[in-house]
Amino acid sequence: MSLETVLSFLLVASLLVMSPGPNGVLIAKTVPTSGRLAAVSNIGGFVTAFFLHGALSVLGISVILVHSAEAFFVVKMLGAAYLFWIGLKALREAMKGGALTPEVAPARRKRTLAKAFGEGFLTNALNPKVSMFYLAAFPQFIPAGEGAVSAAFALVALHSVINAVWFGAMIVLLARVSRAARSPSFQRWLKGVTGLVFMGFGLKLATLRP
Repeated sequence: MSLETVLSFLLVASLLVMSPGPNGVLIAKTVPTSGRLAAVSNIGGFVTAFFLHGALSVLGISVILVHSAEAFFVVKMLGAAYLFWIGLKALREAMKGGALTPEVAPARRKRTLAKAFGEGFLTNALNPKVSMFYLAAFPQFIPAGEGAVSAAFALVALHSVINAVWFGAMIVLLARVSRAARSPSFQRWLKGVTGLVFMGFGLKLATLRP
């Protein structure tokens, strides 16, 4: 696996983790109502779900794509169209301005660690943004030939580390980080960068050869 592949994956995975979504909303709910340890348990659920997505991608869709040029072309074009669309959508949201993240309502009951883990797992496992990333984009980072599976899970582990670092920072510095993340200027900047990167990534995917 080349350094260029790893760096490209780092960029896209970081933007995916940092962009506003249900994972950040869950952390923002958990910390003030159930404490930091429960929020760490949320992150454990996130990470477990990443490995589920990665396993489904490696053992399922990737096997089909390797053995069928037609399937590869169809998934490639669908993935390229999807990535370009979410990039365009992010740019439109950035240009509109205004608050992009809703206010967070506190939970009524304090979460147990097991419940917090389950919430984190389900939130990430059912997150369409993550599902489509692993379906549409992840297979192109997997190198062909021997060692493909181990390389793929190494990338999943890297994605998990980025996730843990970002949301760990939110837990430790929740008041400061959550204010910045909810500010319209920060969200417009993040949405703009995400939009440009994903549109370019979609175009790159469309020209990818099996």
